Amino acid sequence: MRTAHQGVSEAERVAADVKDAFVSIAHLQPRITVNDRVYLEQTTPTSEFAVVSRRVEVEHEFIHSWLGSSKRVKLHGTFAVKAGFDLRQGLAVDVRPGEIIIQVPHAQLLGIEQEHLDVLAFENGLWNRISADDVQNELSILPQLAREKALASNLPGEAERSLQQQLEQRIRTAQPLRLIYTTAAKSD
Repeated sequence: MRTAHQGVSEAERVAADVKDAFVSIAHLQPRITVNDRVYLEQTTPTSEFAVVSRRVEVEHEFIHSWLGSSKRVKLHGTFAVKAGFDLRQGLAVDVRPGEIIIQVPHAQLLGIEQEHLDVLAFENGLWNRISADDVQNELSILPQLAREKALASNLPGEAERSLQQQLEQRIRTAQPLRLIYTTAAKSD
């Protein structure tokens, strides 16, 4: 009886450590089950959890010639790109005697915010003039380029590795910690 009680107490202590880790990392309390029994319900209605933020710089140039007259627009943009987890797709923690299983959705890009924009070139042709639509089209391309650059540098993968490291640092237990990434429709 005492051994069973100590096992339950240890599982509850580990569950409390997991809860504290998520509260300190993400400011949320996930749903935690201990041996298939709900120990804590999720209480914080957080929909997104950003883990990694990176500054991305991109440039784009537009040149158009018409009847020997050329117009040119060259832009440089700086963006803050955040990667993390969309928690509306589910977050669950299951503390078992042999391991701790944490289910989270795969990391994705959560936000791209323009920090700075420089106009490096703005040259009208003699009769081929830069229009407001030209400028608007070029401005709309910059966030797409920042997204592509962040995905090419595997920012979501970095967010997954960062979460794993943070959880391992904060949850002190002999049981192995296993993160399972659930596959859901990506909404990048």
